[in-house]
Amino acid sequence: MAIAFAATKLHIDVYRPVAEGGRCDMILGVGNDLLRVQCKWASLVGDVVIIRSCTFRRTRNGYRKTTYSADEVDSVAAYCNELDRCFLVPIARVEGRPALALRIAPTRNNQRRRINWADDFDFAATLEREYGAIAQLGERLRGTQEVAGSSPAGSTSDLQLLDQGVDVTGA
Repeated sequence: MAIAFAATKLHIDVYRPVAEGGRCDMILGVGNDLLRVQCKWASLVGDVVIIRSCTFRRTRNGYRKTTYSADEVDSVAAYCNELDRCFLVPIARVEGRPALALRIAPTRNNQRRRINWADDFDFAATLEREYGAIAQLGERLRGTQEVAGSSPAGSTSDLQLLDQGVDVTGA
């Protein structure tokens, strides 16, 4: 729910599956694209947010551990309750991997290479970087308000427009 709420606050359409068992938990309508998203809980361990990007399924032969691929989902979204924060990770970063570690503070040994910084995978920042969603949304909202001439759209009746001398016949 936190991930859906984060998307909704950004005015992104959120679609949920009708049936259980699919590989994605929700679909986000980002501009003209539909983004298949697998949702996960993230844990804070010290200065690291751990996103487990695998699943365990019960089969005839016991439990089976699987990971996600680009054929199944486009991104993994995670909510960290301890930080009250959502993250969005493109599938290319976690494909075939059981987990991803995101650092919220520098390492004790000052390592800088091969670090996944949590801020780089912030939900809104990732959407803007990967899909331009935030910038496009602002442009669309401003354009809609300018074109409609009223807010909310449709709040101006045809009679009010006729009184102002506006042709409402569409001709």
